[in-house]
Amino acid sequence: MCKNRAMAEPAEQPVVSQGPSAVFTQPGRHRVAVFALDGVIPFELGIPLRILGGARHPDDGTPLYEVVTCSLRPGTVRTDADFPIVVEHGVAALAEADTVIVPASHELGTVYSEGRLTAPLAEAFTAVRPGARMVSICTGSFLLGAAGLLDGRRATTHWSSADHFQSLFPKIKVDPDVLYVDDGDVLTSAGVAAGIDLCLHIVRRDFGSAVANSVARRTVVPPHREGGQAQYVRRPLPEPQLATTERARAWVLGRLDQPLSLREMAERESMSVRTFTRRFREEVGLSPGQWLTQQRIEHARQLLESTDLSVDQVARQAGFGTGASMRQHLQAALGVSPTAYRRTFQTAQVR
Repeated sequence: MCKNRAMAEPAEQPVVSQGPSAVFTQPGRHRVAVFALDGVIPFELGIPLRILGGARHPDDGTPLYEVVTCSLRPGTVRTDADFPIVVEHGVAALAEADTVIVPASHELGTVYSEGRLTAPLAEAFTAVRPGARMVSICTGSFLLGAAGLLDGRRATTHWSSADHFQSLFPKIKVDPDVLYVDDGDVLTSAGVAAGIDLCLHIVRRDFGSAVANSVARRTVVPPHREGGQAQYVRRPLPEPQLATTERARAWVLGRLDQPLSLREMAERESMSVRTFTRRFREEVGLSPGQWLTQQRIEHARQLLESTDLSVDQVARQAGFGTGASMRQHLQAALGVSPTAYRRTFQTAQVR
């Protein structure tokens, strides 16, 4: 499992904007500008509003983000579908936003072919205020790369464009296999649905797991897929009449606090260990051992965020046995100790 790069340092509290704004109208909310260019993919354009726009305060239900769509200029924007969209805001929204999200476009021109911004795009990026968080979905990463915002950083993009992305931007540390990369104030995701995972991760980072899980439930998507999960899985859907590892995975998730062996998992599907391991990797993109560790880390994270259990108690409930073992796994996966993780994310909870 790849490390979540954001965890090298404790996550900062989300910027909560105050005061009047020409574009944003709701003081006190985190302001998000979604930058739509000609050729934008409607599905990906809608992700930030659906996920971030759906985040609500757990007590009074008020929105936690204000999300607006902008473009180089107000007016009609072509999409890659058979309909255009009308955008009310221009680059002024970029100057006022706390977070700028760039979804993919099929008309990036020299940005995609040469890694070079056009003059209007270069001017637009200079409008982004210092300290704003930058986010890309899918090949929107090419815009961040061309703007020089990813130099020396880790980043990802859609797996089919990863080699081209790396060739255009050799200073970027491209990880072609993961769902998303959190590099602090710059975040990038793989294609399409990985944008949902990244936006849920942002909500979780800003306001805690309870808010993110609530958004996920309303959107009917998994509440959390680790950023290091594989983009491309050989067999994401089983072939007809082919046995799967789904029952074994469900069985494991109900017993994370217990010792679990690969043989026991294989027996749940009446497979040999060798067949089960091969089928599991084809379906999930990870070995059974890697997946089990990932699930235990995720369970430990939830317990650290939402309970006052001691580190040793969390370790036992998550199946690590001892606090020392859990510390080792969290440090390897997230770059922080359990205590530092709890301090960061319990603070992030919206109360």
